Amino acid sequence: MLTRRAAAIALVFLVAGVVPVGAHHGWSGYDATKEMTLTGTIKEAGYEHPHGHVRLEVPGKVWLVVLAPPTRMESRGLPAAKLRVGGKATVVGYPHRSNEDEMRAERITIEGATVELR
Repeated sequence: MLTRRAAAIALVFLVAGVVPVGAHHGWSGYDATKEMTLTGTIKEAGYEHPHGHVRLEVPGKVWLVVLAPPTRMESRGLPAAKLRVGGKATVVGYPHRSNEDEMRAERITIEGATVELR
């Protein structure tokens, strides 16, 4: 009886540990066949998990640009301080398949320095 209960509890913890991973969005929502480059002004920036972001204003539109996790950006030379509102940035990445105002960035250039995000 105790063994079954322990096994059931272990199974619950195992499933609970898998659910957050499954809940994380995948990159299949972005169209990797349509690389695009945007240059504009940062209107908003977030440096949070699971992914940082910027809202980049380009002529006629504001894009939500999904970046890498903060730890990766930091280790590759893109600290939060560089993602400042009003700054200029160029991003290269892929558009979202169903949200026409969103893209996933592969690299970002700020102040002449390019950082690979993936």
